[in-house]
Amino acid sequence: MTSASDSLRRLCPTGSLRAVINLGNPVLAQGTSEAPTGVTVDIARELAARLGVELELTTVTAARHSYAALVEGRADLGFLAIEPAREEGVRFTAPYVEIEGVFATGDTDLTMTDVDRESIEIAVRSGSAYDLYLTRTIQHATILRGDEAEEVYEGGADVLAGVRQPVTTYAQDNGLTVLEPAFQTIRQAVAIPRDRPESLASELTVVVEELKSSGFVAAGLERAGQVATLPQD
Repeated sequence: MTSASDSLRRLCPTGSLRAVINLGNPVLAQGTSEAPTGVTVDIARELAARLGVELELTTVTAARHSYAALVEGRADLGFLAIEPAREEGVRFTAPYVEIEGVFATGDTDLTMTDVDRESIEIAVRSGSAYDLYLTRTIQHATILRGDEAEEVYEGGADVLAGVRQPVTTYAQDNGLTVLEPAFQTIRQAVAIPRDRPESLASELTVVVEELKSSGFVAAGLERAGQVATLPQD
């Protein structure tokens, strides 16, 4: 384990590292609010150990709540997908993993080329990376938002959007078809509040790259029984 530089200690001005963990993404975090696990928890613990400070974990159920905790100063560190709409409030490191956004549908006649039509309704989790992405890329279809995309879909939407792994499980359990290819590569990164210096995000990127190259991130995913792509740059 490598010790953190003095400048990196600016990450935790209260004396402890306050990290927010999104249990709503089962690829990156598992467990319960009392005992969260997963690769994001592993990274937060490793950073706290390098800093020589206590780790304070807060769990949330959606990415929008992680974002709010960072913007409102309730957390020093979070784990979010890199999206332009979020850059107003946070700074990102380089991505530590990449996952995919996919569509699923019960309409056997629907293909990827049919999704962006005026008659189509797409169910998403409000404030998620794929919600933000589809909001800026979909031109004709209607996006329906809710706390749980599956509940929105079950309310009558034509297409379910989400992260590949949970969408695939839902599709298998409910007789849906996952449409290929993926509509989005979701680049997951460490995020810090925007009012922290850009140099701090750069220093954290160095740590993230080390955790990828050393096998730390891959080992965390394997322990959690999850599969994701490790970006090469």
